[in-house]
Amino acid sequence: MTMNKSTVDSFLLLGFSDFPGLEGLFFSAFLTIYVLILIGNILIIIVTLVDRSLSNPMYFFLRNLSCVEICYTSVIIPIMLENLLSDDKTIPFISCAFQMIMFLISGAAECFLLAVMAYDRYAAICQPLHYMVIMSRQVCFGLVAASWLAGIPVQLSQTVLVFTSHFCDSNEINHFFCDIPALLSLVCGDTSLNEQIALVEVVILALIPFVLIFLSYIYIGNTILKMPSVEGKRKAFSTCSSHLMVVVVFYGSGMSVYLTPKSSHSLDTNKFLSLFYTILPALLNPLIYSLRNKEIQVGLKKFASPFFSLKKRKPK
Repeated sequence: MTMNKSTVDSFLLLGFSDFPGLEGLFFSAFLTIYVLILIGNILIIIVTLVDRSLSNPMYFFLRNLSCVEICYTSVIIPIMLENLLSDDKTIPFISCAFQMIMFLISGAAECFLLAVMAYDRYAAICQPLHYMVIMSRQVCFGLVAASWLAGIPVQLSQTVLVFTSHFCDSNEINHFFCDIPALLSLVCGDTSLNEQIALVEVVILALIPFVLIFLSYIYIGNTILKMPSVEGKRKAFSTCSSHLMVVVVFYGSGMSVYLTPKSSHSLDTNKFLSLFYTILPALLNPLIYSLRNKEIQVGLKKFASPFFSLKKRKPK
């Protein structure tokens, strides 16, 4: 059967249908992970909003990072959970395009936010006397707005290019969401232009922020080494370690999917690598990035204390 764009009005998300006996287990695991992602990141947003001691730029950026992670996991995981329980694994053409554009915009926003957070740590550690001037309220809002908006034109163009291509042979997407490599495998004819544009997109929206992160940490590392006290070095490094872990997880798995030629990797490999970088960073954010932070822990205790007080006062 041959299909083209004019006859494709929906796709089949195969997801984990290759493991029919494990779909119930996958559903329970991913539902638990999604609930943990929502609870952890929503708590970060609430605590950093209500606790005035967490009003500095680092927590402002962290709050926005949590918003991004809720956004991109919420456009993927609910549909994946529905497909795991349902025999009907179709997703409408428009819904697939919407899922792709929202995921790509959120991914670009995360790349830029991670770079902004690295710059924030550079300013705090390398320029402590000028930190509040460098990271003023106006600058912080501008950096966050730019992080959210910078990827929209490129990602919108990429999505339009993919979904105006001609699809053939099958409308079965061997993935759990509408990702670029999986959809390009369904396109008839030469996809080199799509791959070249995707590569340019990755360079602009992923590699440039990564280079900025790398340069920031070169300066941070040099400054930490020059600190006279061991305690000062330890404290400075502790403010960066969680950020570095998230960067390694997010970029390491993402680059392995998007920077290798289509012919050199399998879609099944992409599927599990995508699972790694779409879910794990969002799960790790409240665990390794924030809950290890003493100020966040104090803020959580302040937030929870009224509820425990009410419980203790409740008459028997």
